[in-house]
Amino acid sequence: MQDGTAIDPAHFRTVLGHFATGVTIVTATTTDGPVGFTCQSFSALSLEPPLIWIAPGSSSTTWPKIAEVGSFTVNVLGADQEPLCRAFAVSGSDKFVGVGFELGATGAPRLHDAIAVIDCTIASSTEAGDHLSIVGTVVAMDAKPGAPLLFFRGGFGQFAQ
Repeated sequence: MQDGTAIDPAHFRTVLGHFATGVTIVTATTTDGPVGFTCQSFSALSLEPPLIWIAPGSSSTTWPKIAEVGSFTVNVLGADQEPLCRAFAVSGSDKFVGVGFELGATGAPRLHDAIAVIDCTIASSTEAGDHLSIVGTVVAMDAKPGAPLLFFRGGFGQFAQ
């Protein structure tokens, strides 16, 4: 066990990989069209007012475009959406080719087959190490039945029911 004085980044990633997370795709519509990125750093933050939290990487090329718009949608992925997750995790391609979506309350894409969608406006943005800490005010949301796509110990999996 390490005491925290000199945390090795690889060990940090391995240990925190023991915490299973859901997987989301954060989307927005810019003047150049829809944009999005895969984001596993997502959680509910507050009921009153309704707030969520995401943490895009500081090196993200997509987040600055979303920040400029001032609103976004968090699309919670279903267990069968690993290929979509992987497609949105890479930079430089048109990620929306062949992807069905409709525009939500903020004008951001709500991806077809996402098991939940949360439309938000940006409430705050703070630098946090090699990421940004973004608080979103929820303005609309919806959900449908389905099992989540999970990320655990460096791989994808499903919730056993």
